[in-house]
Formats: sequence, C-alpha cells, structure tokens
Amino acid sequence: MSKFELKLPQMGESVAEATLTSWLKEVGDTIELDEAVFEIATDKVDSEVPSEVEGILLEKRFKVDDVIKVGEVVAVIQMEGDAEVVDETPEVEVPEPLVQEEAPEVVAQLEENMTQVQNQVVTPSISTAEATRFYSPLVKNIAKEEGISLAELEAIPGTGLEGRVTKNDIKAFLEHRGSGSNGMDVVAQPVTVVETPTAKAAPVEVKQVAASSSHSETSATGDERIPLTRMGKLIAKHMTDSVVTSAHVQSFVEVDVTKVVEWRNKVKKAFEQREGEKLTFTPIFMEAVALAIKKYPLMNISLEDDVVIKKKNINLGMAAALPDGNLIVPVIKNADQLNLVGMAKTVNDLANRARNNQLKPDEVQGGTYTVTNVGTFGSVFGTPIINQPQVGILALGAIRKIPSVIETDQGEYIGIRSKMFLSHSYDHRVVNGALGGMFVKSVADYLEAWDTEREI
Repeated sequence: MSKFELKLPQMGESVAEATLTSWLKEVGDTIELDEAVFEIATDKVDSEVPSEVEGILLEKRFKVDDVIKVGEVVAVIQMEGDAEVVDETPEVEVPEPLVQEEAPEVVAQLEENMTQVQNQVVTPSISTAEATRFYSPLVKNIAKEEGISLAELEAIPGTGLEGRVTKNDIKAFLEHRGSGSNGMDVVAQPVTVVETPTAKAAPVEVKQVAASSSHSETSATGDERIPLTRMGKLIAKHMTDSVVTSAHVQSFVEVDVTKVVEWRNKVKKAFEQREGEKLTFTPIFMEAVALAIKKYPLMNISLEDDVVIKKKNINLGMAAALPDGNLIVPVIKNADQLNLVGMAKTVNDLANRARNNQLKPDEVQGGTYTVTNVGTFGSVFGTPIINQPQVGILALGAIRKIPSVIETDQGEYIGIRSKMFLSHSYDHRVVNGALGGMFVKSVADYLEAWDTEREI
C-alpha cells in the first residue's frame, strides 16, 4: 500500500504559517476522502484541513501548539485500494508455520478494515442544512447510523475546538442513551453569556463562551468559572486595543427604507428562482456603503503613526455570526466593483462559509471599512467599536414599522413607514464630525431614494 503525505496547504498569499490547535484523528484511525484530519489557526481564523485521500492515519509529524510552515508534511496516510499490486510481485517462499499461524490473522484484520471503510463510505450522512454549528463527516455518519435526530445532535455539548462535537462526545451520548435515559439529560449544559464593555460593539456584540464541564470550575458559592476560548481571547484583545487606540465618536441617522422593503418583497422570489440565491437586505446596504465611500474616500483610510494612508480599494468587512456566538469579519474585496447580483452572491457565500468555519485567512484580511448588523439581535441601534486599523464602522439597526409624518405636495399626513437607524462610529483623530455625519447621511440618502422600478 502506498503512503500519502498530507501537507499544510497554502491558505492565502499573506499567510506563511499556522499553529496546530488539535488533532481530529489518532494514529490507526480510518480517514475518509475530504474528512478533516487536524485543525490549525492563524491570527485571523481557525480552519480544518481535510484529507485528499482515503486511508489510515499512519504518522503525526507535529504536536498541538506547534507552528507549521505552509508546505510542510503534517501527517502521513496509508492509502487503501492498492492490494492488487501485491499479486504482481514474485512469489516468496514462506516457512509453513508462518503461513498457518499468521496469514489467517492478517486476512481477518484486512477484512475488518475494509468492512469499516465500506460502512463509512456507503452510509449517508445526516442532513445538517438547519444545523447551527459545524459537524464533521464522521460525527454525521455516526448520527445517521445510530438514528440520532438533528435536534438531539444540536443538544450534545461539544468538547472539541470552539465547542464542536467530537467522536467521543457522540459516543458518550449513545452510552447514556442506551442505559435507559432518553439521552437528553446528559446534554443539559449551561451556556454562559459574558457581557463586556465591548459587548454592544462589532465585530463582536456578544461573546458566548461555551465550554464543557471538564474545562470549567464551580466555586463553593456555585459560581462557574469558564475560560475564554482562543478566539474569545483574540477578540477581547482586539476590542480593548481599539478602544485604547481610537477616539470613538458616534453619529446616528434614522432612515426610511420603505422603498427598499417594498422593492425587495417584489423581486426576491424571482431573484431566487433565477440566481439560486436568496436576496437579503445585506447586499443592498453594502452597495449603499460602497457608493458612500466613493463619494467620501477619506473614510477609506488608516492611520500609521502620523501618516494617513488613503486606500485604493474599497474592501468592506461584513460581521457574520458564528455558531458559538462569536462574530467573524469576512471581507468583500473591491465591493464598489460589484453589481447587486454579484454583491448578493458574495455576501451569501462568505456568510455560509463563515458559519461552517470554511473561510480562508486571506478572506478575513485587508478590510478598509466594516459594516455590522446589530438589528439581527433586535437592537434598534448600537455604538460599534472600530475594527482596527480602519477608522469607521457602521451598525445597521432593526427595520421597524412605525407611524411617521409624510410630507407631500398636498400637505402632511401620518402613515406607516419602515424605518431603521444607522449608527456610525469613527475615529475622531482623523475623521471630524462633519465628515462622519455626511458619510452616514449619504448612505441614508441613497437608501431613501431607492428606485422601486429597478431591474435586477
């Protein structure tokens, strides 16, 4: 059987190395095609590295917390399916006792291994289209084989990286399930929401810290001490550094988005049928922000020491929620060059891959301005924290139907309108109140003047 060297893949032009955070397979474990073998982390994003072949893990070249350079061999996999090569080799005379005593054991072991591989290949995986977190192919296969519903799977506490369900977690669940309980009592694990001074800000409004009981401690008074995850630590430091670095000032604008709401309701069904993509409000807002930045390019800058760097490209960061409650900020590169269809496809793709932890490190770098949707959590407006080294961030509030005074040529009257607040935080070291206010007002003006006859 041949061997395959699984190397750390290229994760982007600017990424040369990564830290090994965990092994998802042990030596001797069977590995399926595209099944994750280990997890790595950069300073921006955590990723799983899948296998390019089927086989058995033969060797680990690195330990957890080791720093690995791109292209280095991390694991060696013994590939299945090359048994026919043995038939072509010359016959070797084997002593009779060896043939009688060892051959049956070898054959039995080979048959057992092949049965395991076949069972894993032909077993359809559980549908996780509505899942709120990522599940590895192995976990999904076990769930399918054991008849575990998605609801039960969602309730299992994960001890893996960022709270993921591991093979041991699902096996522990099955043991309790088989002992006579319904299996749900072993997964009633509290999730603690820790509010910090940055809890209302993007890229993280709320930090939801999930940990298994083996990683938490309970004091004599009943208080539970739960350590921050690696990502939680990075976010906390990033937010604190931003508050210390930038002089935050906020401007708020209420915007009438009735035309936008009516237009989207009119075209969203046809758009989905034609493009195979849902049309949300996010790409519409991103288009408005990109146009406002073109009008006010001094919002597309960064400050290094005493030098202002005016960015050539408009790269919009888009805060996206992760299953564990944290947020990550994938970047829409050259956002001003996308039409609304392209913007919608890019937004949906980045959001979906963010939820499934499939973003590449380059896709969360290079942002020049950030947008966060606090309305997702029901907030009317917020005071987001600037995503360094940028100088501005826009928070989108919830869209609400409210009574409003409407001015017409025939007079004024009160009607029901769809309205929302735009909250603009900007760095007062380099962005004065006039620029910060005009910028967010420009976004509002574009949305209020939306063409309800626009074709898409």
